[in-house]
Amino acid sequence: MGKIANLSNSKPDNIALKPRRKRSQIAHTNKGRVRKWLRKYPFSEFKRKLLLLSIEILSLCVTVVLTIMVLLGYSANRFSGTSFFGSLLPFSIGVVVLIVATSIFSIGWWRLRKRLQVHSKLLPPILSLSFALVITWSIIHGQLTLAYGDFRTLIGGKEEAGRMAIAHQVYAAYRRQNVTQLQKMINRAEEYRQAIKDAANAFDIDSNLLLGIAATESSFIPRDSNDGGRGLFQINQVPRTAVAQAHKHLNVERISLENPRHNAFIAAATFKHYLTEMKGDLFLALLAYNIGPVNGGLRFIMQQYGASDFTTIQPYLQTLPRDYPIRVLSYSLAFRLWQAEGKLLSYEEGNNATYIQRVGIPGLHTGL
Repeated sequence: MGKIANLSNSKPDNIALKPRRKRSQIAHTNKGRVRKWLRKYPFSEFKRKLLLLSIEILSLCVTVVLTIMVLLGYSANRFSGTSFFGSLLPFSIGVVVLIVATSIFSIGWWRLRKRLQVHSKLLPPILSLSFALVITWSIIHGQLTLAYGDFRTLIGGKEEAGRMAIAHQVYAAYRRQNVTQLQKMINRAEEYRQAIKDAANAFDIDSNLLLGIAATESSFIPRDSNDGGRGLFQINQVPRTAVAQAHKHLNVERISLENPRHNAFIAAATFKHYLTEMKGDLFLALLAYNIGPVNGGLRFIMQQYGASDFTTIQPYLQTLPRDYPIRVLSYSLAFRLWQAEGKLLSYEEGNNATYIQRVGIPGLHTGL
C-alpha cells in the first residue's frame, strides 16, 4: 500500500510542467493580437463601418418615432371621445397593435439587412435614411401634417387645447381679412420694419408679433389718439421697468415717442414685461399689453376672479377686449406668410389651409 501511494504521488520525469507566464508576457501577447486585428481591419475601415451603422440606427429611430407619433395622432382623431367601447377601448387596442408592429418591423429589418449586405454594405444605411427622409418630408409637406398636429393635441392636454382654440380663432380672423387693405398695410410697414426688427432682437421677441401689434394699434399710421396713445404703437401708460429697459437698449439721453424707433423699443420692452409676468402665455400677455397697468392691470383682474390661464379667464372676458390678441395674431400671421412667400395666401384655395397651419402663428409655435 505504501509503495502504491508513493507511486501515485510521484510525477513522471517525461512530463514537463507548463511554465507560468509573467504579466509582461501576457500584455505583449495581447498587444500582438491587437496589432494583428488592426492589420486585418484598418482604423479607417472601422470608422467607416461605425459611421454607416450610426446613420442606419439613427435613421431607423427617426422613422419609428415619427411613424408612432403620426399613427397615435391619427388614432386620437379617429377615436376621439369618451365612450369606452367607441373611443377608449379601440384606441388602447391600437396602441397594443402598434407595439407588436414595431417588434415585427425590428425583426423584419434585421433579416432584410442581412440580405442587403450580401449585395452592398451601403444598402442598409441608404434604405433606412430614405425611410427617415420620406416620413419627415410627409410630415412637413404632406398629408401627415394634420395627424402630427393631432398627436401634439393628444400629448399637450389642457395647454394644447387652449392653444388650438386660439389658433383656430386666428385662422378665422385671417380668412376674414380684406386682402387689398391688408396688402396696403404691409406696404406701409416697410418704412418701419428695420426699427421693429431691431427692437424685437433686443428683447428676444418674434418681429412678426411686434409688427402685428403695430398693425392693430396704428395700422402703421403713427399719430396721437384721443385716449392718449402716441405713435406707431400707441404708447400710453407703460410699466416703469419697461421704460428703463428700453432706455438701456437705445442708449440715448431722452426717449421720444414720436420717434418710431424709440416707440418700437418701448413697445417691445412693455410686451416682454407682460409676457414674463404672464409666464409665457401669449394670449394673456397681449391682453395685458392692451389693458395696461391701470388699476393693477390684468394680473389684478385674474387674482380677483381666481383665474390662472386662458381657459379659466374665458368666462370673465365679456367686458375685456378679448378680440385684441386675435387681431394681433392674425396680422402677425399675415406678416409671417408675406415673409415666407412674398404674397398673401387665400386660406380657402387649394392646400393653403394646411400650409398656413404648418407655417404657424408667431408665438404660438404651431409650425412644425
